[in-house]
Amino acid sequence: MTVTYQKNVSNTSFMGFAKLLFKWRGSIYKLVFKELLMYGSAYAIISICYRFYMTEEQRRQFEKVSLYCNQTAGLMPMSFVLGFYVTFVVTRWWNQFLNLPWPDRITHTLAMYVNGADDRGRILRRTMVRYINLATIILFQTISGSAKKRFPTMTHLIEAGLMTHEEKQMFESIKVTVNKHWIPFIWFINLVNIAVKEGRIQPGEPVKQILEEMNNLRTKTGHLWGHDWVTVPLVYTQVVTLLTHLFFMTCLIGRQFLDPSQGYKGHDIDLYFPVYTFLQFFFFLGWLKVAEQLINPFGEDDDDFETNWFIDRNMQVCYAIVDEMYGKVAKFDKDPHWGTYSLDLPYTEAALVHKIPNYKGSTMNIVVPPREQIMVFGNAEEPPMQESEHRYSYVQNVFARYCCCCSIPCAPPLNK
Repeated sequence: MTVTYQKNVSNTSFMGFAKLLFKWRGSIYKLVFKELLMYGSAYAIISICYRFYMTEEQRRQFEKVSLYCNQTAGLMPMSFVLGFYVTFVVTRWWNQFLNLPWPDRITHTLAMYVNGADDRGRILRRTMVRYINLATIILFQTISGSAKKRFPTMTHLIEAGLMTHEEKQMFESIKVTVNKHWIPFIWFINLVNIAVKEGRIQPGEPVKQILEEMNNLRTKTGHLWGHDWVTVPLVYTQVVTLLTHLFFMTCLIGRQFLDPSQGYKGHDIDLYFPVYTFLQFFFFLGWLKVAEQLINPFGEDDDDFETNWFIDRNMQVCYAIVDEMYGKVAKFDKDPHWGTYSLDLPYTEAALVHKIPNYKGSTMNIVVPPREQIMVFGNAEEPPMQESEHRYSYVQNVFARYCCCCSIPCAPPLNK
């Protein structure tokens, strides 16, 4: 299930974001703690060998190798490659979320245009929305691990009441070698034709709107299937993964604290724990783990999309709209604010602090003196020019008469 913390950051507060650091589920600690333990153990083993088990000659050779590794580690473009990769993966992840096939719009359209409160009308509407949801469930069977575990075969769809035995036979009779999640959409179109013939749907604009909504949903299912088919190029993922791990393997030797008595540059102090190397490992590997988790949001990670909840929600909402709520409205009469145009709705004491005065505009409080409020029209006499205005007019005439690059008059004077 997606980890949400919206309530925790609804208001800016003291140490507001810092409180999120103590969450475990979906956290960076949960993602990298195993790798961090392995890396720390490897660093400690190398450090112990250098300090206690190497001969003097071996230590000198190791120090040369360490200095070389530390120098060459800076040549690896970690921030650039990893940052671009994570940005690409996050953008792709968000596009997949935007293409989740929510059936609410097409369900609203069916409730509007498929008429009939009798059993026949109810059957038509319920079957239509079942086909819409069946198409998305068959899609999730092919791209989502959690949905596949819930509905491993078509028989499980029958047991769940999503498909009949006859529909299963019709589905399997279509001998194509490609994904067949689009078949229920064709059944949906056939039902629309039947409803038009029976007079349940008026031909023309109603049919057009229903098919537009259906095609819009079909487009989204196609996008999701396409994202599952064409993923981030493997070579790019390999480059980023290799670069990250090779960088920190190099740092295992290059970031060792060497003997200060040898006078190596940057090794004036001797510590046992490389704090900033481990922080760098923590953040860079965490960055890589973010991409690892988001590259396929239909898996079973903490922040992956909960497709099984999505299936349950859509089935409940669709059946409620086209059946239970069909044609039902509350008694409507004059509302409590009848005849009142300046409404002042009440506040609770908790919400009273959010009540603000009506905003009328930034210049509404500017007061123009009465003597400046006199309207001046085009045929009114011009006021006499002040002395400064005379000087400005003279200079303007001079520049207007002569070109900026020669002494040839290029314009007549402005004022005669």
